[in-house]
Amino acid sequence: MSELFDEVDEELRREQLKKLWDRYSVFIIGAAVLVVAAVAGWRGYQYWEGKRAAEAGAAFEAAVTLADQNKHAEAEAAFTKLAAEAPAGYRTLARLRAAAEAATRAPQEAVKLFDAIGNDTGVAQPQQDLAKTRAAALLVDTAPYDDIRQRLEPITASGRTFRHTARDLLAVSAWRANDTAATRQWLDLIMTDAETPASIRTRAEALQALLPPVAKS
Repeated sequence: MSELFDEVDEELRREQLKKLWDRYSVFIIGAAVLVVAAVAGWRGYQYWEGKRAAEAGAAFEAAVTLADQNKHAEAEAAFTKLAAEAPAGYRTLARLRAAAEAATRAPQEAVKLFDAIGNDTGVAQPQQDLAKTRAAALLVDTAPYDDIRQRLEPITASGRTFRHTARDLLAVSAWRANDTAATRQWLDLIMTDAETPASIRTRAEALQALLPPVAKS
């Protein structure tokens, strides 16, 4: 008798499943198709992104080769194109290199390009700071000390990646402006920072030797 009940239960289950399938099969199949399409789309997107990155990497290397060969106009055009079309990972690097190539022919134009990067909040802070120091380096011989200080002083804070270069440029700018107090301020920061690179420390020592002796009280 129990076997008969089991058979009846099984039959009822089959009947219920059939009704559910008849009612919802379109939705189940549609959901399965969507899942397959989503996976295929994601795989396709990954392939496309990988292909774009590989192409951008090759184009970037080709532009670097042009720059190394002193073909600055061609290199600038190549980097500018990459800055407009490349994936995000290469875009800022290409902008920085394009500005550097522009500096070989038109320093003031390069300053504008570096300033645009330095003021772009979508760019990571180290890259912003690099752009600002590159712009200041192009201006240090001609711009007033106050202009260089406004550009670079925030970058001199402890922990900023390009603080050593910023302090070096500020010391030079202050010395050119005959501002002995400011020159000493930046030289002291350079000399007391244990992480100051040897090349910058050597320049600071040379500049320090040019300053008048400190008056004794």
